[in-house]
Amino acid sequence: MQQEIIFAGFGGQGALFAGQLVAYAALEQGKHVTWLPSYGPEMRGGTAHCTVIVADDEIGSPMVRHPASVVALNLPSFHKYEPMIKPGGLLVYNCSLIEASPARTDIRYVAVPANEIGEALGSVRIANVVLLGALLQSTGVLPLAAASAALDAHLPERQRKLLAANKEALQRGAACAAPEAAPA
Repeated sequence: MQQEIIFAGFGGQGALFAGQLVAYAALEQGKHVTWLPSYGPEMRGGTAHCTVIVADDEIGSPMVRHPASVVALNLPSFHKYEPMIKPGGLLVYNCSLIEASPARTDIRYVAVPANEIGEALGSVRIANVVLLGALLQSTGVLPLAAASAALDAHLPERQRKLLAANKEALQRGAACAAPEAAPA
């Protein structure tokens, strides 16, 4: 198994942190991992994305042209990465901020109202973790419990007060992506 994932958004939305959580969780599961961040010089408010590869075997290169999955936190990221996803892939996106019609019929889309869920849990800043929960539920690349354990181990001290909310965010994101959540 090898899964290539891109997390993308504006600086400050937590795309890099969500990717780090996947990397930490995968390492704890005994997987091979690469995490390659990229961000504009503006940082907060500029573009930010990271590429994460999770594999059972050694990874040849951290570069990915056609990811299996993309998590888009904003509209520019949706438009940039939608055409790059390999056929049969997945695009998880924050429908709180992205009003776009899917352009492809050969990939799956999971629209998650991540901002609303984050606000209901006390902070819109955890929208990234909501989307991560949806990704994990949709792909099965890692169990939710592994991401929850990565939060325990790696959530920065200044954000520890949001630990319970982040764990709930994972669960609510996963619920949005569960098969029974899809419209009939």
